[in-house]
Amino acid sequence: MTSAACTVIALTAAACSSAGPAADSSPSAGSAPSAGAVGAGTATPLRWHSCSQQGTQMQCSSLQVPLDYSHRGGRKITLALSRVQATAPPSQRQGVLLVNPGGPGGSGLSLAGDVAESLDPKVASEYDIIGFDPRGVGSSTPALHCEPGFFSGVRPDYIPASQAAEQVMENRAKTYATDCEKSFGWLLPYMTTEDVARDMDSIRVALGQQKINYFAYSYGTYIGQVYATLFPDRIRRMVLDSTVGPAGVWYTDNIDQDYAFQGRMDAFFAWVARYDSTYHLGSTQAQVQQAWYRVRARLETHPISGPSGPMIGPDEYDDTFLQGGYEDSLWPGLAAALAAYNQTGATKQIVGQFELYGAQNENQFAVYNAVQCSDVNWPRNWAKWNSDTRRVYRTAPFEAWDNAWFNAACAFWPVKGPAQPLQIKGAGLPGILMLQGTLDPATPYAGAMDAHRLLPSSRIVVVEGGGNHGQSLAFPPNTCVNGYLNRYLDTGRLPAAGGSGAVNATCPALADPTPSG
Repeated sequence: MTSAACTVIALTAAACSSAGPAADSSPSAGSAPSAGAVGAGTATPLRWHSCSQQGTQMQCSSLQVPLDYSHRGGRKITLALSRVQATAPPSQRQGVLLVNPGGPGGSGLSLAGDVAESLDPKVASEYDIIGFDPRGVGSSTPALHCEPGFFSGVRPDYIPASQAAEQVMENRAKTYATDCEKSFGWLLPYMTTEDVARDMDSIRVALGQQKINYFAYSYGTYIGQVYATLFPDRIRRMVLDSTVGPAGVWYTDNIDQDYAFQGRMDAFFAWVARYDSTYHLGSTQAQVQQAWYRVRARLETHPISGPSGPMIGPDEYDDTFLQGGYEDSLWPGLAAALAAYNQTGATKQIVGQFELYGAQNENQFAVYNAVQCSDVNWPRNWAKWNSDTRRVYRTAPFEAWDNAWFNAACAFWPVKGPAQPLQIKGAGLPGILMLQGTLDPATPYAGAMDAHRLLPSSRIVVVEGGGNHGQSLAFPPNTCVNGYLNRYLDTGRLPAAGGSGAVNATCPALADPTPSG
């Protein structure tokens, strides 16, 4: 998925910075038996040191894991870990809670601190909350970079005006795939979600735990489904917020996103129209849409410049406004930036929105491709991509070409995945809590319900009319959703069972935002 790559926006994670020497080699608080009792292999005790991220004090460590789990004695790579320790009395502690923000490519180090601060304090105190950068990501080594300058400057327009323009973009995708193979050909075959799930089990062993608790958003929910399929007896509790539909991994899922993001963009245009007295962009959805596309056309020929040259063209513009699909709390800032540029040509606000939300991270993009292109084999005939994208574009133009180019390297990727995605199996699992908005664009509702049916022990709380990607611990908070989350993590209590694949509980969506000026 373009730009945020299905990483939840509300809890964006960044790298954990070291702030002191190694100080603690003890196992995780609340840990159970030694590593020999909890899984294959021998675990070296993790050495934790003080670190901070975004003002939150925590601890950081690292863990060597096999590059290739079929040859455990071979080459190793290193995962970066973070921890916020439990503070409850030992008798009240509930083990470790691994957290993941999504991606593929999202850094999870700071998420440990975000979750610790956002959960009910009593619940947070009962867990050692563990964040991690998955293989290839951020502070893990190696960090995957295929073409560091890929997003520098203004890129060719996502929407090709001619066959020649489309060929330029196709060649760009081919080159990126080739550069990835040249730089990291040895790593690419081992970047699948199954590899990440096995890394999670290595973290479990290193922490001395018989079972883990797991809480994830977006792509992290697919990691959870794969972990549950591979290691069903090693899960204690699991929360999946904004769940990936496993049957569509990944080509079909991305097409489904195109239609869902169009709905969210239409909702944004309609919201702006309701506040025409503030933004002066039109009093109907159609008028606001026309104003938005006029600005896009202007940026095609007159991109906005920054300190180092052209900064924002049509692609960067799309990437910035895409974020409003993930999180409608961004609508006022995006609308104000659009209005200022549309009316006076002022660029300060739109540059600020781009720098906050639209700027791409090439490491995240590289990992995104490495994982999704290898999990399953994508169509290798560009004519199919062209045909499908043009069909989607006729009714869902906002994201159709953007998303196609964001994934296009998979048509040329050096690693060929299996013909079908991993079959998710739900047998032998404890109760799982799922949280899902009906209008979520990045992980659409139908796919989440498919996952719910494949995980018979799951109970799903549906936010009716909720379009944000990530329903829990967001700002502003949805107290209904957070109540279900905290009760489950505290006591294991789930909503009442219904029929197979039924909605088990509902919460109202938050009210739309109001203009900030």
